[in-house]
Amino acid sequence: MYVLPGFTPDLFYDWVEWHRITATMLVPAQLYVLFDSARATTADLSSLQTVFYGASPISPARLKEGIQKWGRIFYQFYGQSEAPMLLANLAKADHDLDKPERLGACGRPTPWVHLALLDGDHRPVGQGEAGEICVRAPLVMRGYKDLPEQTAEAFAGGWLHTGDIGRFDEEGFLYIVDRKKDMIVTGGFNVFPREIEDVLSTHPAVAQAAVIGVPDEQWGEAVKAVLVLRPGFEAGGALTAELTQFVKAAKGSVQAPKSIEYVKSIPLTPVGKPDKKVLRAQYWKGQARNV
Repeated sequence: MYVLPGFTPDLFYDWVEWHRITATMLVPAQLYVLFDSARATTADLSSLQTVFYGASPISPARLKEGIQKWGRIFYQFYGQSEAPMLLANLAKADHDLDKPERLGACGRPTPWVHLALLDGDHRPVGQGEAGEICVRAPLVMRGYKDLPEQTAEAFAGGWLHTGDIGRFDEEGFLYIVDRKKDMIVTGGFNVFPREIEDVLSTHPAVAQAAVIGVPDEQWGEAVKAVLVLRPGFEAGGALTAELTQFVKAAKGSVQAPKSIEYVKSIPLTPVGKPDKKVLRAQYWKGQARNV
């Protein structure tokens, strides 16, 4: 086992070549940086058999790009700290470019995990409908230390509530629609940021995308996109108009961003997830509430 002293694309590629690394684990934000590196198609990755990834949803468009560059070596796992086992797995064989919609899934439930999609009354949702991902399993936590109210909320109805909204397809693959708390309510419509992020990530100018709700006098919340551009693209009004229309054509006017901000990097949590709390804080500062 080799542990990098830090993460840069060159350091990663050098160590894979020098030490003939066979398996590694990366978060999507790291993968995007690696895919955008000039060495993504020139480095010798012939020893690399498996790239495990997780901690946050990956852009299907960027995952497709990775498979085209590196081959069918990706393996996704879905879980959380409160349930420290794999709740669902998307195996290497499931990363099938002939089924591009599958690249948006997080896999099938692990056999020893009882996983259900529940509505607000803790009842299973209908086939194909979205609901909160709730689990019962051997390694689920007993509770949050010294936080009885949060523990009771997490285990309402006798299930561990993950806070993720998901749906199953007809073959039993689980798709995460969004985080329950990330949902944007704009003009009375529920908007899931993940769906917009997936659309934006298919645009050739976009390297990373994070979508949040910001306060708006007319709509209550307005959809805002925070983007990292790929090399060679410049931020500006023309690109903003193009990206807004791009989302509108794919998802409709409600989901189209009302504003777009371009940044050099998107803040991440310690485990590599886009830190939307940090992104939202600057816009909701001074508000009486955060919705």
